Amino acid sequence: MPATGGCGDACGCGAGDDEEYGVDPLECGLDPDLAALLTAAGLDPVQVEDIAHLAVEEDLDHGVDVTTVATIPEDAVATADFTAREAGTVAGLRVAEAVLSVVCTDDFEVERHVEDGERVQAGQRLLSIRTRTRDLLTGERSALNLLCRLSGIATATRAWADALEGTGAAVRDTRKTTPGLRSLEKYAVRCGGGVNHRMSLSDAALIKDNHVVAAGGVAAAFKAVRTEFPDVPVEVEVDRLDQIEPVLEQGADLILLDNFTPERTREAVALVAGRARLESSGRLTLDNARGYAEAGVDYLAVGALTHSSPILDIGLDLREDG
Repeated sequence: MPATGGCGDACGCGAGDDEEYGVDPLECGLDPDLAALLTAAGLDPVQVEDIAHLAVEEDLDHGVDVTTVATIPEDAVATADFTAREAGTVAGLRVAEAVLSVVCTDDFEVERHVEDGERVQAGQRLLSIRTRTRDLLTGERSALNLLCRLSGIATATRAWADALEGTGAAVRDTRKTTPGLRSLEKYAVRCGGGVNHRMSLSDAALIKDNHVVAAGGVAAAFKAVRTEFPDVPVEVEVDRLDQIEPVLEQGADLILLDNFTPERTREAVALVAGRARLESSGRLTLDNARGYAEAGVDYLAVGALTHSSPILDIGLDLREDG
């Protein structure tokens, strides 16, 4: 499937002066079909394009790819395959396309073999690209950095989702994300079968221990948030059973049980009796995840999904037949 490469007339990278070039930096310069696919996945194509530009510009550092320019003829064209080196769950294929889109000086052809969220095996082709060889090799590392990172998060999340299957509980992420990549990393969590917690500090409240200390108590902190922001969902972190009832009386939407044991979690579930949703945090491992889920909580909060997941090994291989 063809996609337009290079930095389009409406490039969203923000480079240049708007008055000089007549470009709205909030418009997307990606191929419209690719932009539509990103939008359908819940991603902002302008933001993805900006990340792609940042990654490529960081790699080039205002210069050129000296190895590729020296060794590859300018008019050479090749086909390359993104190939899984190990089994896992893939995420970020359209993001990789976006990276190549901002590198490629000519149109390129895309053959999509799998979709984000699919389980793949070692040796399986994920995505094939045909375009100028120089452009492929210049954009290779930037595209793979994002694709491997996102697929690693999706693969780790899938392991947790599999462990919780049939329990009624879901694994979800935190805000422990790489600066600038939050939307992509949380997208990868969704690809792996997890759900997202709040995307930012502004779309939901989470009252934690420092808020409680500053406000003078759990109930006082909750009441203050409800008064100031009455329409915002409020989650309250507790680390003792006796803190739960006062929060319930205030009308908490969700209670985070911090570092509770599975046994204490069951006590909390019985105490809440369906009056609020419950989330477990701390002490969680793949080995004990199902025990917490079967205790009756709705969510397991796992910051490691985004801050500690290893990459999924994916490579880009030029076909010998070019």
